[in-house]
Amino acid sequence: MSRIIPRSQVESFTGSYDAIVCGFGGAGACAALELRAAGLQVLVLERFSAGGGSTRLSACEMYLGGSGGTSLQRDLGIDDSSEDFEQYLMQCFGAFADRARVKAFVDGAAEHFDWMEGQGVPYRRSLFPGRDVVTLTGESLQYTGNERAWPFAARVPPVPRGHLPADAGHDGGKVLMDVVMQRVAEAGADIRCDHRVTALIRDDCGRICGVEVKADNRLQYLQARSGVVLAMGGFIMNEELTAQHIPQLTTFCTRHGNPGDRGDGILLGVAAGGNAIHMGQAFVGVAHYPPAQLTYGIFVNAQGQRFINEDVYLARLGAAVANQTDMRAYMFIDNQYYARPDYHQTTEIVATGETVAEVEQEAGLPPGSLQHTVAYYNEHAAQGADPLFHKSQDWLTPLVTPPYALVDYSLPQLQPTCFTLGGLDTLPTGEVLTVDGEIIPGLYAAGRTAAGIPRTGAGYASGMSVADATFFGRLAGRQIAASAAPR
Repeated sequence: MSRIIPRSQVESFTGSYDAIVCGFGGAGACAALELRAAGLQVLVLERFSAGGGSTRLSACEMYLGGSGGTSLQRDLGIDDSSEDFEQYLMQCFGAFADRARVKAFVDGAAEHFDWMEGQGVPYRRSLFPGRDVVTLTGESLQYTGNERAWPFAARVPPVPRGHLPADAGHDGGKVLMDVVMQRVAEAGADIRCDHRVTALIRDDCGRICGVEVKADNRLQYLQARSGVVLAMGGFIMNEELTAQHIPQLTTFCTRHGNPGDRGDGILLGVAAGGNAIHMGQAFVGVAHYPPAQLTYGIFVNAQGQRFINEDVYLARLGAAVANQTDMRAYMFIDNQYYARPDYHQTTEIVATGETVAEVEQEAGLPPGSLQHTVAYYNEHAAQGADPLFHKSQDWLTPLVTPPYALVDYSLPQLQPTCFTLGGLDTLPTGEVLTVDGEIIPGLYAAGRTAAGIPRTGAGYASGMSVADATFFGRLAGRQIAASAAPR
């Protein structure tokens, strides 16, 4: 079945709109709101019986800052300069980063928080200063990435940027999407669920001018006079695509997303001539905390050697573990700080002992390797230093209280959560680009259908996907509205 249909083969349209938004998750809903705010006639198509997408399944800590701080940051006395925010994001993603996209995000992120709060999403003026993946005590601001870890903290002052709906815990996505979807309905968008977009329609000038949709087991052809937005999620649920692009992870990862994350939007964009980039990049979460006390432990690989500072965010650790031999990693910890991790019930203690030598022998590590690693670490930790990986002094202490344990955090053992980060190459304003960097007229993409701000797991922070999807969904909607011909 072709994913591109020439306009000449469509006898007639069953409906005509200024813009058609494909997908009713965070990106699609925010695009629709901006389109309706500009007075455009909007159709939202959702494959499933209800909207929300993967945004609704998330904890929804939007990663925002800059411009001196969001109103929430400023109300708590926290200054967050655009220069620092941009530098942090560029450091997170390095050669993968799209500077123009980062700049647009940094310039508009603080306003985006005000816009989202203005829709009715509740936020509490309170900070959770501790170390947790998601605060469960009601606060709306927390550190959600590597802000306080080396090398980031050595270059940019640490600032909390995770904005979580008040009292939401892990259900922040439900809170946010329930509000935003209600606003889309109130704004007068035509929302149609159980409608699957199966093809794009292209006119003789190369412009995308509509979509083919399957509903009630029948095909319909719908016209988009000004633009089509692909906001249909990533591809983590597509076994063929993941086997092609992230084969090293497919055998053991726990796929994280909604059932619609099958890459349909990406495939439609590629069929139209779009360029899919960074398709081999993924989030892999090794949640070694909470409880926060596990940060005192040290990670070693199959050679008994440390390879990272343990105070990093769980995705940075996951990326580092994926680069170790056979993706094997172990936490060495003493009796004072040992605890079961909250998020990984599959961890196993592979060795215990009253001495490090006993643990090393029972685990089958190279003779002397773990003993040397622990001795070197303890010697310097006692002096408040970590010359190898610069772990924060907040979590730096000798491990000297027996018995000791070695806990298996190898990726095949953990079966960690995973989702994709690759997608269509776009301008910050959403226009889909060809391999040559040319704009495909009438075609836009946002959310995980596009390659967004977060492009590698090594620099990821909780909230980057939701912030990116909702922010750039809005920009796509505004761009279509700005280019729409007067009626």
